[in-house]
Amino acid sequence: MDSNTIVAHQLAALFGLSLYPRSVAQAGPATYALARVQNAPPSSARCLLIVAPDHRTVSGFRGEAGQVEVEGRPFVLMRCPLTGENAAMLRSVFPWLCPHPLGLRKSVGCGDRLGLATPGHIRAVRESGCMAPVLAQQSMREMARANRTPIQVMDDALWGVFQEGWREGFGADADHLKTPEDVDVCAAAGFTLFTFDPGAHVDGNPDKDTGAKYAALPWDALETTPDEAVRRYAGAGFNLDAPAARLALVKYGRAVAHVARLYRHLKAAMGSRPFEVEVSVDETDTPTTHGEHYVIAGELRRLGVEWVSLAPRFVGRFEKGVDYIGDLAAFEADFAGHVAVARRWGPYKLSIHSGSDKFSIYGAIARLAGDLVHVKTAGTSYLEALRTVAACDVALFKDIYALARERYATDRASYHVSADMSRAPAAETLADEKACVAVLEQFDARQALHVCFGSILAAYGDAIRSVLVANETLHKDNLARHIGRHIAPFCR
Repeated sequence: MDSNTIVAHQLAALFGLSLYPRSVAQAGPATYALARVQNAPPSSARCLLIVAPDHRTVSGFRGEAGQVEVEGRPFVLMRCPLTGENAAMLRSVFPWLCPHPLGLRKSVGCGDRLGLATPGHIRAVRESGCMAPVLAQQSMREMARANRTPIQVMDDALWGVFQEGWREGFGADADHLKTPEDVDVCAAAGFTLFTFDPGAHVDGNPDKDTGAKYAALPWDALETTPDEAVRRYAGAGFNLDAPAARLALVKYGRAVAHVARLYRHLKAAMGSRPFEVEVSVDETDTPTTHGEHYVIAGELRRLGVEWVSLAPRFVGRFEKGVDYIGDLAAFEADFAGHVAVARRWGPYKLSIHSGSDKFSIYGAIARLAGDLVHVKTAGTSYLEALRTVAACDVALFKDIYALARERYATDRASYHVSADMSRAPAAETLADEKACVAVLEQFDARQALHVCFGSILAAYGDAIRSVLVANETLHKDNLARHIGRHIAPFCR
């Protein structure tokens, strides 16, 4: 341990702070560390501590600075709040705090709706050693409901990465982007993976008025003609004849054109900065056939779109917060066909959206896709936060659960879920910690708690964060265990 690190620990103890040991990092003559502030509110429970030989060394950081002397040696000690300004400065000091594209590395997306989950996510990834993490992952819908901005999502991930001293690289996913305006705000915040969601442009009933719809497709934007498009795919395999190719183009043609527009907009917005793209058509009513996947990928490739992962709508049901619902053999056969398409047009990763808790199919996915897979999780980490609340504050958890039951009928509107509150336990029956923890495993209650996170955070966000900060170790343990369970099947 170098002298500055020793001094940092001594000074932290002197001021009633405790350093996160993995966070201690040296840059030039200065030492940086994240410290826990005892008995502080959640918003100021951690601070950035800098020990330097002079004020000039820490120019640009904002906080309380003082001159101290340790064993006859003078030091500048800065105690800085975890602000966006200080986060930006820290990125400039330590490049490993900046996200970057992960390419075709096998990866796991770890959404964090509270801004406190990254340390647990990193421990799960570190212990498994087999998947690259996406640690800043949030959709515009989630940001709006959690009252967070893209830069807040990025900064919260940075502080978690710094706390854990994670230097192996990570991605940042601006998820389910639908408009150029969404792209712009996330590009400005520093995201490196941009997931385009053209679901609103998918025709859910292509069999109706197929001929008229086909003629009316945006052929100028698709840069082809109706006859050329059919000839391109008829007979290409994957059960594609002329009528099937026409149906696939009716269903997904406008979506393809929209993705191409977003991609070109993103490319201009990013300039020389590296980025990667995922295409997601998973939030649609009907599965993506192998032939449709083939047409989507072929048209995107022809239009110059480059992507690292694609999320089809697989057979069966990928509902929020629960295991896969459907025939496992049918899923395996369907997934194998999508792997074949991805190998034909790629290689690119198949992305498993609503990947949280799909334990029954992870084995098949890992076996068939190999390393070319990306698993997205989000709400399951939020549910692990609620598990910590259930273990530590029964009264608060009962209030949260009662609100979820009340709000479910409204908040479920934008999600594919099937929970029925008549099957879920009543809030007043949760007599103790054991009952509260158990309700998190009950299908209907779990889905309600999952999709009602916006309403819950609006009412109880501060109280939840207080419990998590006060029980930081338990929260991290719960997260690491649970996300580790998601990663384990892909490490065999």
